[in-house]
Amino acid sequence: MTEELTVLVSGTLATGQGARLGDRLTTPWRQLTWVPDDGREKWVEAMAQADAVISGAFPEPPPAAPKLRLFQIPFAGYDWLDRTLLPKHCTVCNTFEHEIPIAEFVLLSMLEWEIGLSKAALDFKAGSWRYHGLSGGPFHGEVYGKTVGLIGYGHIGEEVARRAAAFGMRTVAVARTARPAPEPLDWLGTADRDLDRLLGESDYVVVACVLSEETRGLINAARLARMKPDAVLINVARGAVADQADLFRALQDKSIGGAVLDVWYNYPTAEDRSPSPADHPFHELDNVVMAPHISAWTTQMVERRWDFVAANLDRFARGEPVLNAIDFGD
Repeated sequence: MTEELTVLVSGTLATGQGARLGDRLTTPWRQLTWVPDDGREKWVEAMAQADAVISGAFPEPPPAAPKLRLFQIPFAGYDWLDRTLLPKHCTVCNTFEHEIPIAEFVLLSMLEWEIGLSKAALDFKAGSWRYHGLSGGPFHGEVYGKTVGLIGYGHIGEEVARRAAAFGMRTVAVARTARPAPEPLDWLGTADRDLDRLLGESDYVVVACVLSEETRGLINAARLARMKPDAVLINVARGAVADQADLFRALQDKSIGGAVLDVWYNYPTAEDRSPSPADHPFHELDNVVMAPHISAWTTQMVERRWDFVAANLDRFARGEPVLNAIDFGD
């Protein structure tokens, strides 16, 4: 029988979602929880016992964890993690399972941009027939035949491409490393060599890459100038991948068609629960759709993530290779 190990569910996850873990595990684990209100003394005690930790960002530098061998992030992003705060022998894994709802959000964004259903529906509810075609209403567009360019071809990019192809769209992408283009892509290049080509061909540019030193500010004034004048930027990655000032200026000047933005530059904190999402007034622009980072947020996504986390803990307990281990290059 597998030896019982100790897992610590740390931070805000322990206030509700941590309870989702227990009945999913098939190997023996002792589960501890810690939230910041418990105080540092309890955190020190729990970290000293933990073989594995499930956590997001630390509220402060964590205590020593001499037994820690697995740090499981229950979501995808890890740009906030200072790897030096963890033992060298500790493996760090992240969790995806968000690609399905994000891909649906991207398709929704493109369809809404073309069709304008929400605007027409509200107008019709108010008693107007001005969007009625036979009454001389304006034509709306189609996504069919349009090109969607994916910056990043990982879990999200693959799901977007699959759905876009089903709508008759042409799909192209760039990734960090060169590899043959899988179906349904028309071509797959590398960001350093082929990004400008992608920007020039795409009617919709979907930012779906990780935030790193290489991608921070990747979408800047020069890159925005490479886009078609009616093209739409959809960012579901991280706000900082697009230079804030350059993006605002391109949208304000209408040198690109518009943007659908679900990720931002400022987020709520304990001190400020309702900050402005950006330092520039994107909300004043009529060619921007703004969403408060909701694209992935479904109950199904949360359930899939906890299934994955539990399965990864089971793999670890059985001495099997864990999935989604992050290579920090050290």
